[in-house]
Amino acid sequence: MRQTIITIGFISTLLFSSWSAAQAADKAATPSFGESQIIPVEAGKANETIFLPQGNLFKPLIADPKELRFYLSYRPYQKADQYLSHSTAIFAGSLGDLFGLYRSNNNNGGYSWQANISGGIYGEFDLKTSSYYLVANDYFIGFPFTFRNGPKSYQLKFYHQSSHVGDEYLLHSTITRIEFSYEALNFIASYEWTKWRTYYGGEVVVQQEPGNYRPVTIQGGLEYYSINKSLLDGRLVGGLDLKCTQENDWPVNASLKVGLQFDDSNSSGRSIRLLLEGYNGYSPYGQFYNNRMTYFGLGITFEYR
Repeated sequence: MRQTIITIGFISTLLFSSWSAAQAADKAATPSFGESQIIPVEAGKANETIFLPQGNLFKPLIADPKELRFYLSYRPYQKADQYLSHSTAIFAGSLGDLFGLYRSNNNNGGYSWQANISGGIYGEFDLKTSSYYLVANDYFIGFPFTFRNGPKSYQLKFYHQSSHVGDEYLLHSTITRIEFSYEALNFIASYEWTKWRTYYGGEVVVQQEPGNYRPVTIQGGLEYYSINKSLLDGRLVGGLDLKCTQENDWPVNASLKVGLQFDDSNSSGRSIRLLLEGYNGYSPYGQFYNNRMTYFGLGITFEYR
């Protein structure tokens, strides 16, 4: 109980401090759109609807390990009990994205909203095995609704995840395979100001296998997006994502990603990110949710929005 109170208090303090800093920054200066990450409202323009819109009203989270995107990552693990060797090297990859179906733009100070469909797959390969065993795959499909009003944006998503362990890995390991799948309702609220973004939320699992999996997760984080290009003509970006799960009695699971984003200012949201990654906490992947893991790695992300 004491650990639970300390954990929740820590995240609450972080989010409150971030939100207070955002409000103070907005009062101190009102940047132009070229200096801001905020999508502008076209005052005076009539409201409009768009079928199959480009992009999204809610920016994907930089450091969330389960955010759907196209990326590759090399991870030398210092501690990970689920692998054949606790100190190993993993090649991880994800294919996934969000596709906009319908958007309602409110250009008179109200909320715009967008209906979407999302899907993807996440996989891990153990590089210290003879044929790079597939450890596990996670499959996702979801239906996110996103909302925005100036610097405030929200995502409400109902999604399904199912997880499967690789055949070769099962043959050479001593783990017991379990059927792990669930449906969950996830909500994230975020606030953006100048170069920064803070967010908070969580999810509740509404249907799960195994049935004794405890359903609640709380989440918060902070992101930074540089305006100016610097080293190698890239922009500095970074994110810290914190999650606490009821299943593991509320420890802080921390994911940190920092690196450079390369983009064309005239492009439609496309970019490449080179990121240093670090993670410490319980595994967010597959049936290994009761295993702790620690790694530092290098990743590359392809952003299409």
